[in-house]
Amino acid sequence: MYFNYNLTKQKKNIIYLIILGVFSFLINQHYANRGVFPIDSFLIFDAAYNITIGNHPFKDYWSITGPFVDYVQSLFFLLFGVKWFSYTLHASIFNMFLCLSSYYFFSKLGLSQLNTFLYSLGIAMLAYPSIGTPFIDHHSVILSLLAVYSLILGVLLKKNLFWFLIPVLTIFSFFSKQIPSVYLAIFFSLVIFFLYINSNYINKKNIFFLLLGTLFTFTIIVAIIFINEISIKSFLIQYIFYPVSLGESRIESLNINLNNIVNQFKFIYLSILPLIIYVFFYLKKKIDNKNKKDFICSLIFIGSIVIFIYCQLLTKNQVLIFFLIPVSAAFSHIYIKKYFKKKYLIYFVMLIFVFSTVKYHLRFNQNKKFMELINADLNIAVDANKLDQRFGKLKWISPHYLENPESEIDLLINTKNILLNKNENKIIITDYQFFSSFLKNKFASPNKWYDNLSIPNKENKYYDDHKFFFMSKLRDNKISFLYFIGKDKHKMDFFRELIDENECITKKIYNEILIEFSIKHCQL
Repeated sequence: MYFNYNLTKQKKNIIYLIILGVFSFLINQHYANRGVFPIDSFLIFDAAYNITIGNHPFKDYWSITGPFVDYVQSLFFLLFGVKWFSYTLHASIFNMFLCLSSYYFFSKLGLSQLNTFLYSLGIAMLAYPSIGTPFIDHHSVILSLLAVYSLILGVLLKKNLFWFLIPVLTIFSFFSKQIPSVYLAIFFSLVIFFLYINSNYINKKNIFFLLLGTLFTFTIIVAIIFINEISIKSFLIQYIFYPVSLGESRIESLNINLNNIVNQFKFIYLSILPLIIYVFFYLKKKIDNKNKKDFICSLIFIGSIVIFIYCQLLTKNQVLIFFLIPVSAAFSHIYIKKYFKKKYLIYFVMLIFVFSTVKYHLRFNQNKKFMELINADLNIAVDANKLDQRFGKLKWISPHYLENPESEIDLLINTKNILLNKNENKIIITDYQFFSSFLKNKFASPNKWYDNLSIPNKENKYYDDHKFFFMSKLRDNKISFLYFIGKDKHKMDFFRELIDENECITKKIYNEILIEFSIKHCQL
């Protein structure tokens, strides 16, 4: 009888895992094909293509974030071709990996199979589908969350694999985006030091594998830097020093108010409330060594959630951490069942989970709020394969031409045809970061992307470093033309200054989104 029960449980696990794997993959593929927000949707596309032809971040293009995502996407392009499917495949696999890892994590913490399945389903709905394409913020938060999973499992199970994975995931998260991994690394270090000194929950072998994971990851990073001849100075300026200067200004200007702190994240707070109650009651009672591990894990989880929320506030972007609601609800569910045994608390957590998952699924997946398409009529989206067959099943509508996506596609087709006939050395400056790859342009645009953060302003001490880097790429590659695609990109302060300082630059307008600046007669 016991054997039959285990066999049945194992079969259920397999069925649940198959359903979750297929669902988490397909839901992201589906929503990735519904509309675009060019500066975000294509952020990684040309950057990854550049790597496949030998142009690398920090060396050939100025990059303040996301090299890990660029390099991983370049592998997808090499394996499956430079096309939209290869692009969304990356994000869909990441969504699936998070979903299945969450199922494993909750199972190891003692949650029932059905509840583990339901919470993992919610995570799959709210994690990557809000954007659908590889994105630095999503990668960074997901990898950081997996590092939290690894630390908790490392404490509970003492398996060396999890201690090895903690630095691997944290460092790769850092090379996706600097936060939240920096704050989590400090938090993890304090927790690990405290546990090593004051308890027997961590042994020397665990620390050895923690250091081995760190060494392994840094070996890969150092190898990439040296093999591709990336300047250490360029890396430090672009990825460490300049972003730190941005972070300082963001911390100083952080707007702390009731809406930002409470209202935005109310469902995360509600879903974690039973866990906070558990911590409160645990502290009031005499510490029981038998349950001390659970208490430590609850503190690790709560501390990590606080860091995620703080870093979301710092980014000042659309909120992407709503998938922490099912994660928090599942964690609370585990503790309610183990320590409170109150069904009404479980119903409360499940109600918060179901309501918020449906709410944010409709808002961010169906109505595409993260993509600034909440007011769009997605029914008028047009087939993007009219622009290029490599766009496959993408239905094109963007915030730039919200009411007339057909007009935007026609302009992009016209722009593509014009540029196909321009054979002199050129760079393309645009939010539509697929032109270089589709035109097979061998020169990387000197910036990974162009906005008021990626380019230092004139008051920033790294302005001259950026200017020298940008101008040296124009000179070294003997660039004759700068092509700006998209309204007003050439009016950014940096380019306005460049044009004003060089009377030799001539301008030609081709259509309402394409402007050519000739610099072939300039001595820059």
